[in-house]
Amino acid sequence: MNAALLRRWLVASLVVNVFVVGGVAGGAARWWWAERSAGVAEPARAGLRHAADDLPADQRRSYLLGLRNARRAVAEPLEAAREGRREVLRLLREPRFEADAMAQTLARTRAADMAARERFEAAVVDFASTLSPAERQKLADGLARRTAQTPSPASSARP
Repeated sequence: MNAALLRRWLVASLVVNVFVVGGVAGGAARWWWAERSAGVAEPARAGLRHAADDLPADQRRSYLLGLRNARRAVAEPLEAAREGRREVLRLLREPRFEADAMAQTLARTRAADMAARERFEAAVVDFASTLSPAERQKLADGLARRTAQTPSPASSARP
């Protein structure tokens, strides 16, 4: 091999190696920053059960017990609401659209959802009545965090 050909191969190898090392370093840096930011970020706690996270352990247990009892009390309406949503989807897929059947199914589903919501809200009110003003403030802050993390239908709708 002559010196000119060797020099060309050496330059080509150097260029390829620079790109490979740059790609690996860039990928490693991106991975490191993603891991670091993921470790700092707090997981989203949007469920109603997380509203009392700032309260003492015994009150948190009491709150969760109240929600569990409310959930058991509304198991039937929740299942009816789920079934209603499945029925709505089935009706939408039918070749012939029946507006009356759709309206009736939506009304039943809405009523079941509202019955469940009323029971959960009553459980939260019952629990809040046992708290001191400072503890109610913590519960309110937890509920506000939950509300702030839950996107509203209006905000996600497109014009």
